[in-house]
Amino acid sequence: MRDKILITGVAGFIGSNLAKLLLKERYDVVGIDNLAYGLRENIPEGVEFHKRDIRDRGIHGLFEGADAVSHLAAKNCISDCQADPIETADINITGTINVFEAARRAGVRKIIYAGSSALYEGSAVFPTPESEIKPESIYAVSKMAGMHFAKAYKKYYGMTFTALRYFCVYGPIQDYRRTIPPVMSAFIIKLLKGERPVIYGTGEKRRDFVYVDDVNDFHLLCLHDSRTDHETFNIGSGENHSVLEIYEIVSRLLGLRRDPEFRPDLPGEAQITLADISKASALGWKPRTDLETGLLHAIDYIKSEMAAGRI
Repeated sequence: MRDKILITGVAGFIGSNLAKLLLKERYDVVGIDNLAYGLRENIPEGVEFHKRDIRDRGIHGLFEGADAVSHLAAKNCISDCQADPIETADINITGTINVFEAARRAGVRKIIYAGSSALYEGSAVFPTPESEIKPESIYAVSKMAGMHFAKAYKKYYGMTFTALRYFCVYGPIQDYRRTIPPVMSAFIIKLLKGERPVIYGTGEKRRDFVYVDDVNDFHLLCLHDSRTDHETFNIGSGENHSVLEIYEIVSRLLGLRRDPEFRPDLPGEAQITLADISKASALGWKPRTDLETGLLHAIDYIKSEMAAGRI
């Protein structure tokens, strides 16, 4: 019998790519998503999909028979979270507890919890290890609360967790529809449309960008490697690039150029992110996709969306 994996946020960027990988590896996949942020067409054929909200207590029965849960559903646009702390807490804290409780009742053996490098916003240690916790934004605080509940469920109910702190994940199916789209998708779309890309601040912010398939390789490792049990891992590339550098690379790859439009900086964002990935690397994982290759895949995806009239 094949293992069954349940993914919350299956219609989102990382979730839909993860579902595709798990199906390829011959897992049975159950997906939950309320489609508030993700899209139904993102979900690969073969997923047993349920349009449900993670805050709905009626989802508990969907967890029966699952061997593991990848909990990816969240409100994760920092600016949107800053604008609505109550909804952020409702989704990222109450919704997360509901997922943990559903997994507990169903006897799920393991939960992989999607954390964030936003927990390091106030840190001045680079590369940043997993121990350097200094959340500042509303989003980061909400993800930290989920971590505390995971620890409580481990302590009182004996549940097994692995927490993954994603850095800046990019690649195909990245959500370009957000209020403020991820920088790579935003640059690609603007340049292909012949418009000026927008840069918030000076463009000197540096980010650790990691390709989505590399992230999901580690998800796969977590499912069968007990060394990941009860541990937290940074999932990044171990390198960083400024926003201006990303603009220059995207412009060069597209063969298109427009002078960027500079706007006031966004609140709640770190100036630098850089992952210490030594802990994850010690298990044999490492990013396989270089930045330019990953960007070419992202460009191909955006072009296909434009050709289909969705952009």
